[in-house]
Amino acid sequence: MSDSTREGQLVEVFTSLADTLVADYDVVDLLQTLVDACADLFDVTAAGIILPDRDSAFEVVVSTSEASHLIEVMQLDAEQGPCMECFRTGAVVAVPDIEADADRWDDFGRVAVEQGFRAVVALPLRLRDRVIGTLNLFRDVVGDLNPRDVRAAQALADVATIGVIHERTYRETTVVQQQLQHALDSRVVIEQAKGVLSEVKRISTDDAFAVMRRWSRDHNRSLSQVAREVVARELHL
Repeated sequence: MSDSTREGQLVEVFTSLADTLVADYDVVDLLQTLVDACADLFDVTAAGIILPDRDSAFEVVVSTSEASHLIEVMQLDAEQGPCMECFRTGAVVAVPDIEADADRWDDFGRVAVEQGFRAVVALPLRLRDRVIGTLNLFRDVVGDLNPRDVRAAQALADVATIGVIHERTYRETTVVQQQLQHALDSRVVIEQAKGVLSEVKRISTDDAFAVMRRWSRDHNRSLSQVAREVVARELHL
């Protein structure tokens, strides 16, 4: 592949990843785009990404191959290996000769070599000091990956990380906004219920609120639900 051709493809990949910041997208598709691009553009045999789940257990999220050998190696690495070290330290971990370094990570080194992998580079998915996973590039030949390729792969990983965090933040913000709106809507209903009780019982709105609150606690019901039933004349306190 000529430098000009690869440069053009890199631009296309960066553009594709950057689009996630302004358009609706799927995180898995975003990460799959990243690993596929690494396999196409760089001197690597396979690529994959591991991320921690809610219980902090690491899972293989995407890979360039569904072949069991790649998944097995990456799952082993999620327990102990260069990719896990990369996640803990937030630094690139390069192993140019897995077999020569096999004793360092025991099972990972042995299985990786058995499956035909000879070198690996693990890059952090990071934003400043926050590491959310690792991009793992495997090679079937011994040797360091071209430093220029490492820098380009890290740049791609950085852009993808921003996309993932952007999606998570948007989702979390949306949930918070929904919760706030629910609280505001509930408050409106409660005010209406206070007015209904105040008129029916000939009591102040403060006393009406106290009546609803006491009833909701005594009957283990939410205050907003009690208020809705009072307004709908389904509950007579």
